[in-house]
Amino acid sequence: MVASAPLRVSRPAALQEKRKNAMTRTPPSGEAFEGVIGATIPESTPWWPAPAFRAGAPNVVMVVLDDTGFAHLGCYGSTIETPNIDALAAGGLRFTGFHTTALCSPTRACLLTGRNHHAVGMRAISNFDTGFPNMRGALPRSAATLAEIVRDHGYATFAAGKWHLAPMAECTAAGPFTNWPLQKGFDRYYGFLQGETDQFFPELTCDNHFVDPPKGPADGYHVSEDLVDRSSAMIRDLVSLAPERPFCLYLAFGAMHSPHQAPKAHLEKYRGRFDAGWDVTREAWFERQKTLGVIPPATRLAPRNPGVKPWSELSLNEQRFAARLQEAFAAMLDHTDHEIGRLIAFLKSVERWDNTLFILLSDNGASQEGGAAGVLDEMKWFNGIREDADEAVLRLDDIGGPDSHCNIPWGWAQAGNSPLKWYKQNTHGGGVRDPLIMHWPAGLAAAGETRGQFCHAIDIAPTILDVLGLETPKTVAGVKQMPVHGLSLKPVFADADATLKRGPQYFEMLGHRGIVADGWKAVTHHAPGAPWDEDRWELYHLADDFSEYEDLAAKEPKRVKAMVDLWFAEAERHGVLPLDDRSAIALFRASMRPGLPMARYRFTYFPPVSHIVADTCPSAARGWTTALTLVHPPGDADGALIARGSLNSGFVLFIKHGKLIFDYNDFHRHTRVTAKSALAPGAHEIGLVVARNDDRGADVTLTVDGAVVGTAHIPRLLFMISSTGMDLGRSLSPVTDDYAAPFAYPGVISKVVFEPARLAPPGETKAHVRAEMARQ
Repeated sequence: MVASAPLRVSRPAALQEKRKNAMTRTPPSGEAFEGVIGATIPESTPWWPAPAFRAGAPNVVMVVLDDTGFAHLGCYGSTIETPNIDALAAGGLRFTGFHTTALCSPTRACLLTGRNHHAVGMRAISNFDTGFPNMRGALPRSAATLAEIVRDHGYATFAAGKWHLAPMAECTAAGPFTNWPLQKGFDRYYGFLQGETDQFFPELTCDNHFVDPPKGPADGYHVSEDLVDRSSAMIRDLVSLAPERPFCLYLAFGAMHSPHQAPKAHLEKYRGRFDAGWDVTREAWFERQKTLGVIPPATRLAPRNPGVKPWSELSLNEQRFAARLQEAFAAMLDHTDHEIGRLIAFLKSVERWDNTLFILLSDNGASQEGGAAGVLDEMKWFNGIREDADEAVLRLDDIGGPDSHCNIPWGWAQAGNSPLKWYKQNTHGGGVRDPLIMHWPAGLAAAGETRGQFCHAIDIAPTILDVLGLETPKTVAGVKQMPVHGLSLKPVFADADATLKRGPQYFEMLGHRGIVADGWKAVTHHAPGAPWDEDRWELYHLADDFSEYEDLAAKEPKRVKAMVDLWFAEAERHGVLPLDDRSAIALFRASMRPGLPMARYRFTYFPPVSHIVADTCPSAARGWTTALTLVHPPGDADGALIARGSLNSGFVLFIKHGKLIFDYNDFHRHTRVTAKSALAPGAHEIGLVVARNDDRGADVTLTVDGAVVGTAHIPRLLFMISSTGMDLGRSLSPVTDDYAAPFAYPGVISKVVFEPARLAPPGETKAHVRAEMARQ
């Protein structure tokens, strides 16, 4: 057989001609290509894009403290020991004109986008969606975060700690995950999604899934230490494997938000330090501020806020209780400073300190949610229950530990805001003027200096981009970007007298309003439900009146009118309107939309399921029924079936010594139902009925396979049971001292059904709103 000659096919003439002049062209993907594509490899030239990052680009660390007032840091006047933060100020710049929005989620939206909070849908906390563009609880794609921008330039982006920039109705294992950190530009995330968390039993998320704390308080666990460990680990991986890449770390501690909890050694360190009371302490901190140069020498100390009693008028037990609460606050801040010191030491150990821009700030002033007397169990305040100091002093040693969820009283909060008036949530100085420190050995020569220029949270992202040599992009991920409202603070790095060319800055929070322009400030304190036109505007000349002490409104009515008109012009420009102080139910209506966990009256779970955050748990305020289907194993089979809350308040259905037990924890007052007989091995239907009655309590019936095995009466059914969510088949945090977390049940739970009573009792929604606002 004769072999046939190979078939040869010439290239089309047109292709041959084109290949003679082969050149760079765009491939079908549309991606840039600067090589040469010929018909064969010898006729082609490969090409690889240059690294997105710039060699020697600075790293960025932004540390955000929560509810830390203008005076709270040692370098801003207090006697609380913060040596590591003080060292940052001594080696960098300390700003005294830094302003925030007066609340958590809005300030964080400003920090990460460089835009005003109303313009990016974050008028208040991310839990709310009012149906208007200024309050959606999520950042629009037209306002890319700092992380999205720097990641496109080759930065590794890490986030740790508090997020609270996603609607809480979306913060379950069902998603949607659109507004979680990893979808907002961060490569890695470890922290908690909500506004606060228990420092010993935190509700943790790693990347896009819920995880357990690595250990408990008995093993020395505290979430601040965990956050620093995880942040360091993320950076260590990067610098070990790709050391040429820069990084951006956003670390938002749970501190100093309540609950104020710290290791025992830190708590003991502050015993007795605040026995002199808030009046003496505030005066001392005020004098230290003048000595340190963080306030002008002629500054006058603002008078006590309404509702703050002179310390001498408190009873002995009220004083003991208030002093111990302040000790816990101080211990927590001291401990947080220690953890910041550990992070700094780590950065030095991996040779990343000198070229790291390290920024530390607070998101708003000290909190007012502790009320006039302070709280041992913060949920009491949300439920309208006054803390009784005579009872609270019987538990003084619990304060600051796992058996407390405490917050400081108004008097101590105002001391922390010295020399200013009002608090977090308010647009007066106590709510919006906060600490800001910048440290950068390779780029800041002015060590230990103070800068007094007015600046705002919207300036932080533009400053970072300026330092990195990056422009604000016109589009990100194909989406046209809205204008940036902030400006770079870099000019003041080298020049203490540099003028920042900025226009007016408005403020609005929960109806409280303010406007700063040309050294003047007009501000109003709004009473909910009062006609907007009846708000009384105050006027201060900030250039001469740091503490907003002397109201000049009566002397300069024309200036007041001009400032109010300017406020409305800025409000129109930035999407502040409509002004909104509607009833509470309007704030949560959006969480009932189809596709979200709360859009139902019957909740059916098929365990095992991930941890469920409090905002998406069935209501426990109205009474409820629970049906649970399980197969109970033989032998030692103790464990938690359903657990909601913590040691401070909550409820748990569990098996101990073989017996079924329901425990309702009303701030350490326990109502318990215990079955007389052990649960037999095999399949069972467990029933729980909690029926609210007219005395604000509830009757409890516990059944097994339809037979009643126990009853009890709960004297008081709480509107808000806990800020800690729910687990099935385990317990993230113990609700009683009968067991240690996670107390996992070894049997099989196949189905759990919750049905809350349909009629909400008076006060439930109000309590829920108060809780969410305080969890900022």
